[in-house]
Amino acid sequence: MELLKIVRRRSFQSEVVYTALNIGLAVAVLLVIRATESPWPAIGLVFLSKWRVLAVRPRYWFVNIQANLVDYIVSISVVILLYTSYLSLASSSQKTFLLGFLTLAYIAWLLFLKPRSKRIYVAAQAGVALFAGFAALFTFTYALPASIVVIITWLIGYATARHILSTYDETHILFLSLLWGVVLAEIGWLAYHWTVAYTPLGIESIMFPRVALSVFCIGFIMHRAYDSYYHHQRIRGNDILLPIIFTASIIIILPLLLDLLGANVTVGI
Repeated sequence: MELLKIVRRRSFQSEVVYTALNIGLAVAVLLVIRATESPWPAIGLVFLSKWRVLAVRPRYWFVNIQANLVDYIVSISVVILLYTSYLSLASSSQKTFLLGFLTLAYIAWLLFLKPRSKRIYVAAQAGVALFAGFAALFTFTYALPASIVVIITWLIGYATARHILSTYDETHILFLSLLWGVVLAEIGWLAYHWTVAYTPLGIESIMFPRVALSVFCIGFIMHRAYDSYYHHQRIRGNDILLPIIFTASIIIILPLLLDLLGANVTVGI
């Protein structure tokens, strides 16, 4: 009994330390951005917090980095979104809301979603990385050449596909991940030249790229189609009908609604 009490006490203490460190990381990222007005120190802090990825023999580095690509994408995306929100021309109250919301969302990622290993949570992790990665990237693509945008979108596609496929008994993970990366790279190239942005919650100085929503919806349909094929050796209509209707509604109806509200600032995907 005494041994069980000691184990429980240590487990509780470990959970408290783990929670405190992750909350501290999210808050520290925000404070660093506010203090330096630059995303690079905060990105450096994020990489420093992932030191365990390289705390193994060098031959395992590449494997560990691949396994943690989704976490890197989400963390760097949060930094970029925090940075662009902080430097925006929004009012003080709007900035406080945006920075607080993004920080809480990052804490939720670190504490509740990232540690999960069930397939449904892994798919959710990939979805968050896909959405956040495109949202962050296309907030500053004006400052990047098209080639860099294509490479980054390809990497996001490769990382998210590999993340999901690793939970299945799939023998062609590399090929399918590369293929999804190419699809997203094509979408990224198109969105670089022709895209739509919205102003969330009426904050005119903050632009939200529609392509992030579009690729998230496409990714959701592709995942449901693959899951149906994996379990039934064919894509059953009943398995993808509702996802298609749902995502089509988001892609078509939501933009029309935002356009009526005057949020549409350009034309494209």
